Amino acid sequence: MLDSASSTRHLRHRVPHQRRPVSGRAALRLGMFAVVAAIIAALFATPAHATRIKEVAAVQGVRSNQLVGYGLVIGLDGTGDQTTQAPFTTQGLQSMLQQLGVTLPAGTSMQLKNVAAVIVTASLPAFAQPGQNIDVDVSSVANAKSLRGGTLVATPLKGADGQVYAIAQGNLIVGGAGAAAGGSKVTINHLSAGRIPEGASVERAVPTPLSQGDTLELDLNSADYATARAVANAINYSKGAGTARALDGRVIKVKAPTDSDARVDFLADLENLDIALTAPAAKIVMNARTGSIVMNQAVTLAPCAVAHGSLSVTINANPQVSQPAPNSGGQTVVTDKTDIAISSQAGSIVNMPAGTRLADVVKALNALGATPQDLLAILQAMKSAGALTADIEVI
Repeated sequence: MLDSASSTRHLRHRVPHQRRPVSGRAALRLGMFAVVAAIIAALFATPAHATRIKEVAAVQGVRSNQLVGYGLVIGLDGTGDQTTQAPFTTQGLQSMLQQLGVTLPAGTSMQLKNVAAVIVTASLPAFAQPGQNIDVDVSSVANAKSLRGGTLVATPLKGADGQVYAIAQGNLIVGGAGAAAGGSKVTINHLSAGRIPEGASVERAVPTPLSQGDTLELDLNSADYATARAVANAINYSKGAGTARALDGRVIKVKAPTDSDARVDFLADLENLDIALTAPAAKIVMNARTGSIVMNQAVTLAPCAVAHGSLSVTINANPQVSQPAPNSGGQTVVTDKTDIAISSQAGSIVNMPAGTRLADVVKALNALGATPQDLLAILQAMKSAGALTADIEVI
């Protein structure tokens, strides 16, 4: 047992280690530090990879329909079709004039400069009703120099079944300009195509199967079993078990109310349900025409060695004149002297480490120092060698 003196010494030894009261200034500093830490955590927090059903799926049968028609653009400033090379422009104008009661004498040859034959295209959206207006695109089919300032004459737009669903007419908007003089020509943007906002009036509605039966089907934008399961689970959690079931990796069958008003409310709730998407399949999309390469976050790279070099072929043709001797009766002949040179640049073997993140893969590809056109071939070779885990799609 400790005596009273030792107990007193023990208490004196523990007193300095007791917590001191925090002053007002120190409390203010601690509060400010906590606020700053919370702001930083909110800024750098990783958001959950969630999206709505309306962004990954659509109701089967609810879609747009493509329309097309042949028409004439008039009122051009001498930039229309050359009718000698485009006889169908004259035929189209004669047919239109006959419908308007104008008959041309037999054998009449029209030399048109202010008329151009065009193809008119439009997309008829779902649920479009007669009287509504839709946008149309107008494109030249002959040798018109420009459609700028032209007016499209009433053109019927037909669907795949041959029925007329809209009538297009109006003034074109061409996003370009051009000028020519003395053999010189300057063109900005494209002058052979234009657009007429709300230039077509819908004349016929397309029926949709939205209100037919007691079920409907949702089609995913891309086939994925995990996404189909997530959509079905989200619908069953919100609307009750057994409401939805996935038929395959793309189609989800859903029980819906038969009343049209209740079905609209039902779909409005469905398309705004959140689902958690899993990581997509590794994929690389290449554009061979522009050399652009896009890869998603799931692309990984195994250790490999790559040797990259360049091969160039240069051909030079220089014209030379062969002059005959005087009084020889020969003729002066111009010949081409062609020089062909082939140069090959040596490339060293580069060791590429494994990359499990997209940043690592990009860093390894940049270390090669290859151009985008060369990377198209390198990535395909990596895929064939089994060092690249990704599907390659060339567009």
